[in-house]
Amino acid sequence: MTVKIKKAVFPVAGLGTRFLPATKSMPKEMLTVIDRPLIQYAVEEAKASGIEEFIFVTGRGKTSIEDFFDYSFELNHTLKSRGKAADLKRVNDVVLDPGKVVYTRQQEPLGLGHAIWCARNLIGNEPFAVLLADDMILSKTPCLKQMISHYTEGNMAAVMRVPKDQTNQYGIVDCASEDDKTIKAKSLVEKPSPKDAPSDHAIIGRYILTPEIFNVLEQKNSGTGGEIQLTDAMQKLIGTVPFYGHKFEGKRFDCGSRRGFLEAIINFALDREDMHENVKNIILDISQQIKG
Repeated sequence: MTVKIKKAVFPVAGLGTRFLPATKSMPKEMLTVIDRPLIQYAVEEAKASGIEEFIFVTGRGKTSIEDFFDYSFELNHTLKSRGKAADLKRVNDVVLDPGKVVYTRQQEPLGLGHAIWCARNLIGNEPFAVLLADDMILSKTPCLKQMISHYTEGNMAAVMRVPKDQTNQYGIVDCASEDDKTIKAKSLVEKPSPKDAPSDHAIIGRYILTPEIFNVLEQKNSGTGGEIQLTDAMQKLIGTVPFYGHKFEGKRFDCGSRRGFLEAIINFALDREDMHENVKNIILDISQQIKG
């Protein structure tokens, strides 16, 4: 039986140093892929997956995220007075319903595990989702929706295969068993060197977690990079709370890197009916220039 997941946590307190100077005065989650910020794509995925309550773990300088998901009365008035009904609908479609959105602060940059722990009092005693806006996934069915349709118990993360020499960039699953969609883990390793990696199945930024995770995160043990790592917390629970990796359908883009961000823009534009031909022609023109 499918378990209903109603709440989602969006950790958005990071500094985004890899995109300086752009992120000096704006959150990295507000960087735009075509005509929407990264965080809007994550929220739209959550909505399409049945999420009803949205919890943002923010930090200093992140108020533009709160403003984005609220009404802008001045903009509404201007668009309405100019008869721009389509634009008015677009800006108001992103507004989250009253009482369905909460913002809480991560006051110190202590890692993803700590950011999730900051949402503990807003979750209660039920499984919840976590979406990292840095990870964009282009798929016919939203990645989180795919996960929820296969979720029955324990902790779960989206997983994908990575080149062996890149295992030191991810949490890696040590597989106990697997089928075409699901891996059951016997252990997890945070950013192992290629020679020590138990597999090439890497965890990416989509999770379904049980509230037991907070009991481990509460201990505030630091791991790789001196941060409180979510992978370490999930590993400690294996044996009492099972861990599953879901092999999602789709292509993931690491928008925390400049290359991944550029790849996301190109691929998401090609996927849009209103932009496909223009983008294809731009790529062909550039290709000819390079060849010339």
